[in-house]
Amino acid sequence: MMDKKLVFATNNKHKLEEIRAILSQSYPIVSLDEIGCSEDIPETAETLEGNALLKAQYIKTHYGYDCFADDTGLEVKALNNAPGVYSARYAGESKDSKANMRKILRELEKQSDRSARFRTAIALILGGKEYLFEGIVEGKLIEEARGNAGFGYDPVFVPEGYTETFAEMGADIKNTISHRAKAVEKLKAFLDENRLD
Repeated sequence: MMDKKLVFATNNKHKLEEIRAILSQSYPIVSLDEIGCSEDIPETAETLEGNALLKAQYIKTHYGYDCFADDTGLEVKALNNAPGVYSARYAGESKDSKANMRKILRELEKQSDRSARFRTAIALILGGKEYLFEGIVEGKLIEEARGNAGFGYDPVFVPEGYTETFAEMGADIKNTISHRAKAVEKLKAFLDENRLD
């Protein structure tokens, strides 16, 4: 049903590195650069699942490849699950992760409940069909950034059961417990069942 190569529809180098680290043993991941796609694919849906599908459909329609795409959001309980689908541009269209963190920490200053979760939705288009996979990691937001690894909100997010932020624990640990890792594991299990060797 598929060969071993898989296009990952993202322009985010951090996500590409993360996915390659998790999947590369089984599937060589082909980037948008490698298929000659430099467009900024519109993410105009109201849900993570919708945005992931938009990106995968764009690549399938314009380039013809089976592919997968993800969208990830930070959902903060005290903020009615904001920023959610707007996580990357929470502080503005410049997608400045430090500004995003500053904004969310300001909004949580008077909140006692700092629980939050990261949620990743992955959309796969394979053999003309669409599939969705989800990964969630629960945790909390701390009061100031810690750590230099990771990206986005990683320096202020401590996953449940840990004392370090994603940015402190490093890729080896993060890539086994993160929201994206959980969604990618579901994707990998599906691909393993639907591959031609």
